[in-house]
Amino acid sequence: MPQITVDHSRFLSFDREGFARGLHTAVVEIAAAKPEACKTQFRPSEVTAFGYEDPGDLGHAVVHVTIGLLAGRTDETKAELTEAVLELLREHIENDGVATLHASAEIRDLDPSYRKFEE
Repeated sequence: MPQITVDHSRFLSFDREGFARGLHTAVVEIAAAKPEACKTQFRPSEVTAFGYEDPGDLGHAVVHVTIGLLAGRTDETKAELTEAVLELLREHIENDGVATLHASAEIRDLDPSYRKFEE
């Protein structure tokens, strides 16, 4: 915990390393996570479809961040973290003006069945 995934259009000019460092700091400061527990997986997508447009059209780029936390954070804490994520995306994605960027984020509680192991 936390479990973080970042789904994004592959062609984005995205400083993933800088984003992950800033995101982990925000998760620790805002949601009281342990630094060593923060892990982020980036999943670039070759094709992103937007509306009724051709999926190969590069006029739109998508990035969505999902953060799964153990239950117990208030709605206010989750909203504060979501806003911090969106600001970090603004800082770490270079807007070349060619594509419209559609960025979103959500914080969700991990299911009580969540388990993990480290080896």
